[in-house]
Amino acid sequence: MAQSKDTFLHLLAGGCAGTVGAIVTCPLEVIKTRLQSSGIALQQVYYSQVQLGTLSGGGVVRPATSVSPSVLQVLKSILEKEGPKSLFRGLGPNLVGVAPSRAVYFASYSKAKEQFNAIFVPNSNLVHMCSAGCAAFITNTMMNPIWMVKTRMQLERRVRGSKQMNALQCARYVYQTEGIRGFYRGLTASYAGISETIICFVIYEGLKKRLEDLHLCATNASTGEKTTANFLGLMFAAAFSKGCASCIAYPHEVIRTRLREEGSKYKTFCQTARLVAREEGYAAFYRGLLAQLFRQIPNTAIVLSTYELIVYFLRDKPK
Repeated sequence: MAQSKDTFLHLLAGGCAGTVGAIVTCPLEVIKTRLQSSGIALQQVYYSQVQLGTLSGGGVVRPATSVSPSVLQVLKSILEKEGPKSLFRGLGPNLVGVAPSRAVYFASYSKAKEQFNAIFVPNSNLVHMCSAGCAAFITNTMMNPIWMVKTRMQLERRVRGSKQMNALQCARYVYQTEGIRGFYRGLTASYAGISETIICFVIYEGLKKRLEDLHLCATNASTGEKTTANFLGLMFAAAFSKGCASCIAYPHEVIRTRLREEGSKYKTFCQTARLVAREEGYAAFYRGLLAQLFRQIPNTAIVLSTYELIVYFLRDKPK
């Protein structure tokens, strides 16, 4: 009974934390997805060719550079051409998916950690790596159809005032044009992204332990209560760990977005990686990284600290 209650607690805390983070950072996710897409690359190539051809005289068109627009340029473009509502494209499926995905993730992570603690040295880096990897694998497999619909909605460009597809219409369109397999496009890239989750949680757990050793993240010894400094410490640990993990494992995000594009030439993980490297250069694998860091660092800080806060307040306190 106590174990079921603990599992439910992690489900509730993870779901609430994910919902809060998704709403706050949705506009940055839309910008990041646009920057990762091949559409941005094509627009930039065209723009660069026209500019260089005009400047060189005689209509000579020179090869285009692979410089991508900045976060602010994409933001300005969306606001001018599509309106502020487009910054929240995909929020519906995100909210539908983020609560169960975070709930499943944190519950799986907590359960896996219990199992691996019994096999390996308790709370070691190996335990954290295996737990995070298992939780990410389960969550990615279950939630990919929802994230696929979200990405398609975020990539949809419509003129301001025109009607855009909602989540159900988008899901129906994907099914009609690509079948069930269409909902699992990009799953291989998500599996590759498990490395990011593992890196993040290993750094996070290590920092958390270090903060506890320094008495910046532990409960008050006399009252058993946590203070504001405790949760600020957790937010710092979460932000730093996610920032490091995102920088290391970011290319899989670009590959995943390309695989989810409608009617694209990108078919498999390795083929997409080779194609992007050959046509756009290795710098293309880091398009949208700044927007990702702006989104993921506060989002992870919000999610993990909210999760810890809810678990702390709802868990039975020792008497």
